[in-house]
Amino acid sequence: MGLSALELQKALAHAVHAVELPELGARRAGKVRDIYEAGGRLILIATDRISAFDRVLGVIPYKGQVLNQLSAWWFEQTRDLIPNHVLAVPDPNVMVAQRAQPLPVEVVVRGYITGVTRTSLWTLYAQGERRPYGIPLPEGLRKNDPLPHPIITPTTKAPSGAHDEVLTRDAILERGLVPADLWERIEEVALALFARGQEIARRAGLILVDTKYEFGLIDGQLVLIDELHTPDSSRYWLAETYRPGSDPEPMDKEFVRAWFAARGYRGDGSPPEMPPELILEAAARYIAVYERLTGEAFRPGELPAVERIRRHLRDFLNL
Repeated sequence: MGLSALELQKALAHAVHAVELPELGARRAGKVRDIYEAGGRLILIATDRISAFDRVLGVIPYKGQVLNQLSAWWFEQTRDLIPNHVLAVPDPNVMVAQRAQPLPVEVVVRGYITGVTRTSLWTLYAQGERRPYGIPLPEGLRKNDPLPHPIITPTTKAPSGAHDEVLTRDAILERGLVPADLWERIEEVALALFARGQEIARRAGLILVDTKYEFGLIDGQLVLIDELHTPDSSRYWLAETYRPGSDPEPMDKEFVRAWFAARGYRGDGSPPEMPPELILEAAARYIAVYERLTGEAFRPGELPAVERIRRHLRDFLNL
């Protein structure tokens, strides 16, 4: 399973930087997704852009397809826990979603103490903080140790180019970002989603370390939106390489993030250019995670991808 280095190298020339569909109006570009609106629905196109430190750093071939198809798979695996916004998947890189009112908080659930970003649990802990996000942590934890139990560490949802800011449960309620009863429901659902994710990952030989959830409201009902348990929104470790106190093999964008951090880049100024070997290895890891979790071989979409996406969307929307 997986794709050869040669196949990935050929696909790099067709990596999806952006998808322009002027017949759908203005393109709204997130860090990874291009978003259009059509008939009250959101057209979410997963490009191959990769972001870290709240910056777009380049493109990874087939990354968008992995994110889109893996999210769709996870949404099905968790439909019994909470409804989601998915209406259709008309192309490997495209999800059509019901429009929701997004809640202004990113819900991050962590099962281990790790990370290299300035809002990561390990960064804060290593700086001496023992109540990060308002949550008390014991003394003596080492990097990558499991936490006594999964915890929720929310952040703001920063616009593209800005940094997410640390929140606490009390701050969310005091600032009225989310009503108290709704926040309690979100906490309950987030921990249930994380438990489901960890269980499935464990069977696939992976450790789901932490993840980000986004929620919204549709007709007043809480729903899961955006993406779910992808190597972009989640941290995965190869289970066989995990040893407490050491660095396990990352199977997510941490592999790329760590490369930049090792070169002194953490989001400020111009990033160094990713070398081809880093790009291709990242692509291989994304595909490997997809195959491990779903138990299915990755079937690359027809190239060139941008032309295929346009064709499938026009057919789906009868344009």
